[in-house]
Amino acid sequence: MKRLTTVLLATVALLFVASCNSTPSSPQGAKSAATAQKTEYLTGRGAFQQLFVAARAFSPDVKPYRLVSNYTKDAPVNEGKAALWRLEVASAARRAVKAFSWSGIAGSSDRGISHGTEDTYNPSNTSTQVFELPFLKIDSDQAFDVAEKHGGAELMKKDPGQPVTFSLTFNSRKSQLVWSVMYGSMPSDAKLTVYVDATTGDFLRSEG
Repeated sequence: MKRLTTVLLATVALLFVASCNSTPSSPQGAKSAATAQKTEYLTGRGAFQQLFVAARAFSPDVKPYRLVSNYTKDAPVNEGKAALWRLEVASAARRAVKAFSWSGIAGSSDRGISHGTEDTYNPSNTSTQVFELPFLKIDSDQAFDVAEKHGGAELMKKDPGQPVTFSLTFNSRKSQLVWSVMYGSMPSDAKLTVYVDATTGDFLRSEG
């Protein structure tokens, strides 16, 4: 009887120790894991900063010539944000251009930064006119606010789910960096495109 009592006490003690050492699931940890799976959205400048660091690893002398977003459903376009951005850069030293993409889409195999292949760089090509970083002072959310005041708000009122895409290019003839805020997922279905000076934030013109 005494031996049985000793065994029972020892078993209880072991169960108590095991319960103390077991680590309960942390609600905060579970919340962090869930948050990590959510789609991330960035403004143009936020995406640009990440992508340009990656581009500098390709070649230290790279200069950007185009930044574009791709529209995805439920993207907070009214905040000037997108889950997909692509930065295109040129290297005079390598005589090459290359595209770097950022994806914030949850569960995507391409989430994070990826890059394309090199292509030949022609400095005289009007579609690859590079710009200096100090030109970029206005973010995509600020460009969107300007676009809303020039026809965009009316479109968004009619269709709150209206796709909006952003692109950033340099007009070398006018020495002007320009945001294009396009109300559409591609040029063929664009209802309106508003052009905003990416240095001053001034409205330039609209089409559509």
